[in-house]
Amino acid sequence: MRNGVIFEGILKPMIAIDHVLISEEIIDEQFVCDLSKCKGGCCEDGDAGAPMEKWELEKLKQNYEVIKPYMTPEGIAEVERQGKYLFDQEFGWVTPTIDGQICAYGYRDKWGVIKCSIEEAYNEGKLDWKKPISCHLFPIRIQQSKQDPEIEYLNYEPREDLCAAACSLGKHLKMPVYVFLKESIIRKYGEVFYETLEATAKELKKKK
Repeated sequence: MRNGVIFEGILKPMIAIDHVLISEEIIDEQFVCDLSKCKGGCCEDGDAGAPMEKWELEKLKQNYEVIKPYMTPEGIAEVERQGKYLFDQEFGWVTPTIDGQICAYGYRDKWGVIKCSIEEAYNEGKLDWKKPISCHLFPIRIQQSKQDPEIEYLNYEPREDLCAAACSLGKHLKMPVYVFLKESIIRKYGEVFYETLEATAKELKKKK
């Protein structure tokens, strides 16, 4: 097992595992999505669509026709107008949005909760890609180091108002952010990485 190295970052305490620097807030804070309250608002609240990794662009191109039947007419129209993905100067490759709001791949169910057409196709066994990893990891945000592209920063960034219910539910259930996001962290970095993060969290808890 790799060791998680703990040190004081420039702005906040960080944990280093391989090339990834993880904010201690991901261990200390508690969070559980409460869709009945937020209605999946993170899929339409933001300055751009969902950030995508380069390998995900090819996945989207290859599987678009499989995903398309789950999309709204408005979402399909935006993809046809803007493309399956586009480049944003601040966030890199992102999904298109409808009028700068809801992701073009999002739709509302009968309860008004925003769902993902990519994930719906995945849930029905139509493809092996669940959804963009940036969506799956929310409220963790990945940022690349400007000095060294090999280094990634993981920060805990819930939306102040939108995620208030999720923060309250997380505290009620005593669910740390990293535990709630176990599946997505493993999906992104692997099981050994998660085991190292978990072991480091336990060590920190003992010290505190």
